[in-house]
Amino acid sequence: PPSVIERLAAAWGPLEAAHRLDRDTCGLVVLARTPAARAALGRAFESRLVRKRYLAVVHGGLPAAEGIVHLPLADDPSSPPRKRVDPLVGRRATSRWWRLAVAADAAIAMSLLALEPVTGRSHQLRAHLAWLGVPIVGDRLYARGGSGSHGSPAAGGPLALCAVAIDFPHPNDGRRIALAATVPAVAPWTFFDPACYAVGSSADPLTCDQ
Repeated sequence: PPSVIERLAAAWGPLEAAHRLDRDTCGLVVLARTPAARAALGRAFESRLVRKRYLAVVHGGLPAAEGIVHLPLADDPSSPPRKRVDPLVGRRATSRWWRLAVAADAAIAMSLLALEPVTGRSHQLRAHLAWLGVPIVGDRLYARGGSGSHGSPAAGGPLALCAVAIDFPHPNDGRRIALAATVPAVAPWTFFDPACYAVGSSADPLTCDQ
């Protein structure tokens, strides 16, 4: 199927990706219209001037309301393109997470998390959550043999990971641009109160009545 850039080319002309999402991840992506804009956005990402926030529905639950994960990641040669936690050769990777809600139906055993990747390693959020024992619903790469094998209502659906907010400096004048997206109106997202999604895409402290 055509890429996002190919789909938009007729209306916007040549475009370049300033960053990437995993193929199965939905949500916001930033595209540049000129090489100069692409270079400026690249410097902003490298300097950590870009803030991204994701929402994910995961199997199971975590014992705390929030936390931070420092786990180095490396390629898994036995199962590419999978990544593995490797303290010897892995590259530094840090992710923050907040628990927003748990599914009202206890039989579903799912939680809604807000996520912020401090670093930007490939598959970082997916690998970190799987290591914590709460793989993302629909993650066929990282949920194998773990919590993702549970017979939950949406286990066989698409990856429940969405890039819902991004904040970055405009490549021309540095003014902050803040964008937000909505999550898909399908399971497993529909198992949670929509108010939680609005909180998850905000820069405000993360809280949600359950």
